Amino acid sequence: MNEIQEIAAYVPYMVAPGNHERAYNFSNYKSRFSMPSNGDGENLWYSYNFGLAHIISFSTEVYFWWEFGFAQIANQYRWLEQDLQWATAPENRTKYPWIITMGHQPMYCSNANQDDCTFYDSRPRSGLPYIHTFGLEKLFYDYGVDLELWAHEHSYERLWPIYNWTVYEGSWNEPYTNPGAPTHVISGSAGCYSKHNPFLNQTQLYSAFRSDDYGYSRMKIINSTHLYMEQVSDDQGGKVIDNFTLIREKHEPYSNHKHKGISIEYKSIGYHH
Repeated sequence: MNEIQEIAAYVPYMVAPGNHERAYNFSNYKSRFSMPSNGDGENLWYSYNFGLAHIISFSTEVYFWWEFGFAQIANQYRWLEQDLQWATAPENRTKYPWIITMGHQPMYCSNANQDDCTFYDSRPRSGLPYIHTFGLEKLFYDYGVDLELWAHEHSYERLWPIYNWTVYEGSWNEPYTNPGAPTHVISGSAGCYSKHNPFLNQTQLYSAFRSDDYGYSRMKIINSTHLYMEQVSDDQGGKVIDNFTLIREKHEPYSNHKHKGISIEYKSIGYHH
């Protein structure tokens, strides 16, 4: 809290819970922040409008810490669906065309560890193990979420637009122009004391760029159709090491697109549940 004080005292500091906040049913996290109350009322999930964006913060941790109850999984899922219904109503999507989600543990990653995002059926993606209920990937896809922001891995990784282990680029030359699936960015390397998370030696087909430098991400929503994002490396003196522009001329469900995706062989990763 002391480290973020100088920033959080002057600019909006919006948070999402992660695994390090889980102690005592996230009670410390719940009592130290005051986020919008339109979700669960305890900072675990909520949404807000900022400029041209509707931003949704949610808890991936409900899928992992079952000792705190299963009801929260269903409660959050129902709330997410209701919030997305509101966000995609024509009058609201016109006013806030960009739908951006932020959650801690990713659906996909190419790190060389046994974290959940290295498995085929990662929990935020597919839902509860074996029964595969309350998975978020199809929900976000069906409602046309533009950008999904993640953390947890102590690294940075930009993925190609992806859904159900299939890459849906806008085109070969312009993959982020009218893509056929959401774009995922994992930005979890800002100031972590523990260690970096290394990557698999072989670059995965869904991974566009990756770095284990300490750093942070910056985003600029240029207008209703163009969103710019870049990654800054602290290890390289503030150098911008990655950037891309996401273009969506129509913000709509991806099922309206006629993209032929590139299916990815999961066995190339080498990890199995």
